[in-house]
Amino acid sequence: MAEIIGARVDQLIKERRTSQSAVAVAIGVSQPTIGRLISGETRETGKIIELARELKTSPEYLIGETDDDSPSARIVLAVPAQPLSDEDLVEIDSIDLKYGMGGTFLDTDHVEVEKVKFSRSWISQFTSSPPHMLCSTKGAGDSMMPTIHDQDVVIIDRSQTRPEMGDKIWAIVYSGWGMIKRLRAQPDGTIRISSDNQLIRDDFASDGDLFIVGRVVAVVKSV
Repeated sequence: MAEIIGARVDQLIKERRTSQSAVAVAIGVSQPTIGRLISGETRETGKIIELARELKTSPEYLIGETDDDSPSARIVLAVPAQPLSDEDLVEIDSIDLKYGMGGTFLDTDHVEVEKVKFSRSWISQFTSSPPHMLCSTKGAGDSMMPTIHDQDVVIIDRSQTRPEMGDKIWAIVYSGWGMIKRLRAQPDGTIRISSDNQLIRDDFASDGDLFIVGRVVAVVKSV
């Protein structure tokens, strides 16, 4: 079992303005258990998914596989040992918007929409939004590597369209181009558009230049 980094748990509890006791109650453990995780006395728990969900992060962040503390950290969608029941399947839009993770022209007059099925319980780890507010698409390019690779599938929550101060990952249209980028609001009112590939320079969008489709809440690794 992967080992949890206690300092990250402690930092997130403070940033989320919650407490060890509140987190413990939410995930069904005792407060001393959370304390032992933070101190490093204990570094494993069978409640890592519940802990990540409560702290609005990902298991990958808690164990140090990524430095992105959002729920959109890299996730491998495992094939279940048994077929999923109809009750656990949910359909969401699969939109071929030609999002380029460098930049691909977006022709919004020719957007094809299909329906794809995902596990409802899997999606619920990342967002509580209803299926009609979600969509999936594929990226193309390397500007978001290593977080998102070419042809990885991303799940977009269209109910979230206001970038926060944190560097979350968003599906956007910028000057007519579809992109998947990190956004950060600037004091002067502009939005910084950043790539995870350090070779790609940041850009800055003024009000009216940027349309936010939604926030990337999960990434399905292409295999």
